Amino acid sequence: MKTAIVFPGQGSQTVGMGKDLAFSYPEAKEIFERVDEALSENLSGLIWEGDIEKLTETQNAQPALMATSMAILASIKVHGFKIEENVQFVAGHSLGEYSALCASESISLEDTAKLLRVRGNAMQSCVRKGEGVMVAIMGLKVSEVEEIVSEASDIYHCQVANDNDPSQVVISGDYRAVSEAAEIAKKRGAKRAVNLNVSAPFHSSLMLPAAIEMQKALASVEVRRPKVPVVMNTRASAITDEKLIREYLVDQVTASVRWRESILFMIENGVTKFLELGSGKVLTGLLRRIDRNVTGISVSNPVELDNFVGGSSYG
Repeated sequence: MKTAIVFPGQGSQTVGMGKDLAFSYPEAKEIFERVDEALSENLSGLIWEGDIEKLTETQNAQPALMATSMAILASIKVHGFKIEENVQFVAGHSLGEYSALCASESISLEDTAKLLRVRGNAMQSCVRKGEGVMVAIMGLKVSEVEEIVSEASDIYHCQVANDNDPSQVVISGDYRAVSEAAEIAKKRGAKRAVNLNVSAPFHSSLMLPAAIEMQKALASVEVRRPKVPVVMNTRASAITDEKLIREYLVDQVTASVRWRESILFMIENGVTKFLELGSGKVLTGLLRRIDRNVTGISVSNPVELDNFVGGSSYG
């Protein structure tokens, strides 16, 4: 049985995430302490006791979610879990890709935290509030949504941002074009068009200034060959080359997250068990809609961790 670890993206954050593990495992607490030190602030205090609106701000949510995922991984390692022996692939949804690279030791924890702070600030500052929006289209295939966004983008821009599962596609861009695309989608048979509670039109060309900032930031960071191949968002294939990792992280800011294809790639390469490490169970839910024949396990607290290590051979 081959296993892949997947890491969630923005939107999964909750106040208190990782706190129980940090007080159960010194190794988990150390992760939060190292991230605090890297950012020169008490981010863990915001994560565990703060205001959800402040935690949800992009520049906070991104390093916070990564820290939580890494704390969970550190706790599992205490029980003899070794990523280079027990895992065939790692992947992460949007910012979760940075968690995957950190987990595979391609980028250090401290550098990952700093990169995500830069990424969050840069993405937040690209577009004035209200100018961009993201909408989840339910009930249409990605090919159908791609046709719709091309029709709606004559003057203002929108594009497919996330291909999440066979019936959930997120579009992103200028609110006028995205709104028009959502109305067309409803007329074409979409079950719903749901506005996402995000602060910017992520994974669209409107994020180009943020991509330029990330290119600069990544140029000054050491990127090593990952211990486990990383299935990257923009390619939906396994990457181990350091130069390509930098390139694809920059591409990811403005390009679509090919999550459905990424999961199918791992399944086609023998993965039958997916372990979601992080706050919530979003990716496990998507997995069920992509392929019900594989196993999805989410670990976000001590009880779930105990259930996993108690019943797993790590195969």
